[in-house]
Amino acid sequence: MGRNLALTLALTSLCIGLVAADWNILKQKRKHYGLKSSLKNYCESWRINVELNNIREFEVVPQECVAYIKHYMTSSQYEADSERAIEEVRLYLSSCCTLEGDGKDAWIFDVDDTLLSTIPFYKKHNFGGEKLNTTLLEEWMKESKAPALDHTFNLFHEIKNKGVKIFLISSRSETLRSATVDNLINVGYHGWSSLILRGLEDELTRVQEYKASARKRLMDEGYRIWGIIGDQWSSFAGLPTTKRTFKLPNSMYYLS
Repeated sequence: MGRNLALTLALTSLCIGLVAADWNILKQKRKHYGLKSSLKNYCESWRINVELNNIREFEVVPQECVAYIKHYMTSSQYEADSERAIEEVRLYLSSCCTLEGDGKDAWIFDVDDTLLSTIPFYKKHNFGGEKLNTTLLEEWMKESKAPALDHTFNLFHEIKNKGVKIFLISSRSETLRSATVDNLINVGYHGWSSLILRGLEDELTRVQEYKASARKRLMDEGYRIWGIIGDQWSSFAGLPTTKRTFKLPNSMYYLS
């Protein structure tokens, strides 16, 4: 009887030991890391599909991905991705274009998150995790404190110095003209040919239709538009098209 009890106790201790050995902090960390890794993969997939224009017209960034989007938009990877796009513009310009020198060679830049960064605003508004309050955004724009984006600042001046006319087509309201001009000049942009903003007649027009209409007017005036650079697909959509388009990364919001 005593021997049987001792044997039972020994086996019980062994089983408890095995269970304890199976649960250890390293394995729990691996399991936890696996969950994090899956969420990271999901959020990266979501971001890439925004950039590919597969995911459209979203009003907010998925809540589970807000921290990831924040990390990306303030990271060296965002800078590297943007710089890579700029390098492709330079490669294109090095071989694409025989400039006529007649004042009709042109390039189009978007403004927000192309020349000027709205990241300081979105830092205060959950990096796209909140539904956009247009009134608050325009109040922020009126302060004329948006910083220049380094990766396009130099490109802007390089293109201008080639003798190419630069047109800025923004989805900003005409009421923001003075603040926008002040902001651009304050951070070092100058020498653009025209800043095109949305007037009252454009308020009910989708961004892509408004921008396509602005391109058509320029082409009707005889301008050869060698390319467009912007952070939204609506900057490129619709007819007429240009010879090339270059998309900068931005997964905080979507303008259609």
